[in-house]
Amino acid sequence: MQSLLISSTKKSSGKTIVSIGLSGLATKLGYSVQTYKKGPDFIDPSWLSYASKKPCFNLDFNTMGKNEIKSTYRSRLIGSDLAIIEGTKGLYDGISTDGHDSNAELAKVLKSEVLLVIDCKGITRGIAPLLLGYKKFDSKVKLNYVLLNNVSTSRHEIKLLAAIKQYTDFKVIGAIPPIDNLIDERHLGLIPAFQHSNKSSVTRSIISAVKDNVDYKKILPKKLKKSQKTKVKKISLKSKTSLTIGVAVDSAFGFYYPDDLEKIINHGHKIKKVNLIKSKKLPALDALFIGGGFPETQALKLAKNISMKKSIKSAIENDLPVYAECGGLMYLANNLKFSSRTTKMCNVFDIDIKMNSKPIGRGYTILNTLVHPWGIKKNNIHAHEFHYSSVISRTKKYKYAFNIKRGYGINGKKDGLIYKNTIASFSHLRSCDSVNWIEYFIKHIERVNGKTNI
Repeated sequence: MQSLLISSTKKSSGKTIVSIGLSGLATKLGYSVQTYKKGPDFIDPSWLSYASKKPCFNLDFNTMGKNEIKSTYRSRLIGSDLAIIEGTKGLYDGISTDGHDSNAELAKVLKSEVLLVIDCKGITRGIAPLLLGYKKFDSKVKLNYVLLNNVSTSRHEIKLLAAIKQYTDFKVIGAIPPIDNLIDERHLGLIPAFQHSNKSSVTRSIISAVKDNVDYKKILPKKLKKSQKTKVKKISLKSKTSLTIGVAVDSAFGFYYPDDLEKIINHGHKIKKVNLIKSKKLPALDALFIGGGFPETQALKLAKNISMKKSIKSAIENDLPVYAECGGLMYLANNLKFSSRTTKMCNVFDIDIKMNSKPIGRGYTILNTLVHPWGIKKNNIHAHEFHYSSVISRTKKYKYAFNIKRGYGINGKKDGLIYKNTIASFSHLRSCDSVNWIEYFIKHIERVNGKTNI
C-alpha cells in the first residue's frame, strides 16, 4: 500500500490542487484512495472527500497524540490502495520550533513517502541547493519525489530538470504550468466543496491538469488490491436508536469532522441532517449541532426562513440541548452585519455579530473550563478558531463555558456563551482521546431527556 504525504517548501505552492488532482485521478482509475489532511482544516478535506468519494480525516498534533494519529490513520486504510495526506505550509513548518508537529514528523510517524511540490516561479538552478537542503535537513524523512509547479515555459522546465539531474537524485514526476485559480477564494480562503456551485467541473479540470502534466504512474501502486469489498465505515443515517441528534447541513453550514459524527452513530444514536435554509421547522430531535460554515454568504436566505428561526428559538427556550460552533454562534445571534447589509438571525443570544476585513481569531486555541453544562472539567483543552466575525454588542450577561488561555474566542478572554441548554462558541472542538466532547454531549442530552445509555 502506497502512502504519500504531499508537502512543499512554503504555503500556497499548489499542495491542494495536486492532492485533489491525484486523489480524483487515482479514484477514476479504479484505486481505492483514502485521504487525510494535516491540521484542523475543514475546507481542503471537503474537496478531498469529493474527489476520492470517501470521507477525508484530519490528523492533528494539536488535538491528537502520536498513537491516536497512527490509530486513526491505520483504521481508515482498510481496503485502500493508496493513502494521500495533504500537509500544511512547508515540510518542516509547524507551531513548535523543534519540529515535533511538522509535516516531516507526520511523514515519519506514518512512514509515508513525501512528494515535495515546488512553486518554481523565479527559480532555475537555485532549485538544486533548495532540494539538497531539504533532503539533508532530516535524513529520516523519505523525501525522493518532486513535482514542479508554476513552470512558465518549456525552456524554464528544461533548466529546472537539468539542475535537478546534475546535482540531486530526486525523481521529478511532472511540471505543471501556471494555471488560473481553479477553486475560487474569498475572505476565509477557498470556497468549500459543499458550497461550490460548480464543484464537479472544477474537480474535472483539476484532475485533467494533473493527468496531463504529471507522470502519476511513478507514484501510484502497480496493482490494485484483489478485493475492494472491505470499506471504511461510513456514517449511516438509518440507524434505529434512542436519541436523534440533528446536524445542520446546507450551503451555510458544513464544517464537521466525519469521525466526530461517526462517534454519535457508534454510541447507538441517530444523526438527522437539518437544512436551516430550506426546511420550515426543526424535525423531532433530542438535540441539535450547528457547526461552522459561511452563514454570512447565505445570510439573506437564512433570514428569510422565519419559520425555522422561530422553531429553533422555541426549541431552545424549551430546553433543547444545542451546540453551536462559529457559524452556528453567528446564526444564533440577533443581527449579522456583513458589508453594508444587516440581517436578522435567530435572536437566541442578544448579541450582534459583525464580519470584519481581517481575522479576529485565527489558529489554535487553548481552553480552560469554567462552568460547563455537559460536565466537562478540564484545563488545557486544545481546539482551533478561524473567524473574521466578532461580537460588537451584548445587552445581556451570559455565563461562559471557557476561559481563553490561548486565542481570542468571544472577547479575547472567554468563549462559549451559555443560555439554558445551549452553548455557542467560536472555538471548534475535536472529539479525541484528550477530550471526547461527543461523549460529554451525549450524556448531557440523555440527562436532559431522561434517557440512559443503551
